[in-house]
Amino acid sequence: MTVEISAAPVAPAAPISPLNPIASALRTHRWLVLVGVALIGVGGWYAFEALAGPTVVVDKVARGLIVETVVASGNVETPYRANIASQIVGTVKSVQVAEGQTVTVGQPLIALDDTELRADVAQAKDAVIQAHERIDTLAKLTLPSAKESQTQAQATLLDEQKTFDRTSDLTKKGYATLSALDDAQKTLDVDRSLAKAFDLAVAAAAPGGSDYQTAQTQLKQANASLETAAARLGYAEITAPRAGVLITRNVENGYVVQPGTALLVLAPAGQTQLLLEIDERNLGKIALGQTAVASADAYADQKFPAVVSYINPGVDLTRGSVEVKLDVDNPPSYLRQDMTVSVDIEVGRSDKALALPARAVHDATSTAPWVMGIRDGRAVKIPVALGLLGIAASEIKSGLAEGDVAIPVASTVVLGQRVRAAAP
Repeated sequence: MTVEISAAPVAPAAPISPLNPIASALRTHRWLVLVGVALIGVGGWYAFEALAGPTVVVDKVARGLIVETVVASGNVETPYRANIASQIVGTVKSVQVAEGQTVTVGQPLIALDDTELRADVAQAKDAVIQAHERIDTLAKLTLPSAKESQTQAQATLLDEQKTFDRTSDLTKKGYATLSALDDAQKTLDVDRSLAKAFDLAVAAAAPGGSDYQTAQTQLKQANASLETAAARLGYAEITAPRAGVLITRNVENGYVVQPGTALLVLAPAGQTQLLLEIDERNLGKIALGQTAVASADAYADQKFPAVVSYINPGVDLTRGSVEVKLDVDNPPSYLRQDMTVSVDIEVGRSDKALALPARAVHDATSTAPWVMGIRDGRAVKIPVALGLLGIAASEIKSGLAEGDVAIPVASTVVLGQRVRAAAP
């Protein structure tokens, strides 16, 4: 059997186009082409950036609230402190309080050995008793006895006067000798002296007399000595002069203390103050009555109000600072003496100030502050006058208008460089 195989006619090959090699090459090296295109794009972008300048985030001048504060640190204190000391030399028998303890007025704090002091009081009491007995003796014994003797002396003197008169008369008549008259005269003189002595004794023992006054003086002296001894005995117990907190203790049992040496330091209860040292450059901003917000470093998240109550008229030359005190009307319970505090004193406020973020102001605290603005697409230096200096923003008095922009200080842009502004 014969099989016939027939073949289909073959079409003639298409002619090769001159573009086919280029397309083939592009397909073969397509990644290189893409890289080249990217490089051309980047180069174009850099060329554009070089001509137009980089884009920078700017800050805009706008109306808003500015609060200027002076920030300082200090410590807590009361308006004054009481140094508690002994008024006598003595040995400490017991200390009845601890440092940091709250005490009330009159509360016993320290006891001194009072053995000798009690003996002095007992001796002084005996002297008072003796002085009273002396006065009683004068009134009940000495004065009555002197009066009785005075009566007898006067009677005797009267008799002797009569005897002398008779003897004198008899002598004149020749019935008595001169010797008898002399004896009568001597006896009369003695009786007169005795009568006078008893008169003086009565006068001295009577109220208002010398002996009575001496006894009264001795009684007064004895009472004074007793008061002194009792007072010294009282000094043996040292008590709190007023209510407060004991912030220092410099004494222990057995110490021999001297008058005037501070044994305890008391911070009296009452007004609490904050003592600050303000840089003298801020002195012109501080005024009495200004409000402040304070916080203790140990409780930084708990704020409390304070008011400026005192500004020292002098400046500390060594530190260039001024002492300022603030009153705290309602101190928080955690506040302690000598605690370190941070205080923000409000020295100025404006609700509609022309404000610029503080980060865009150069040399804000100098005499020539300025900002870096944008003019005709370039960064330029613009002097400004500042008003209130807030923590976040500064008040612009002149140099910029509302809506103007400024480049932040932290930017890498330099003066004269082309820049494009972008909103923050």
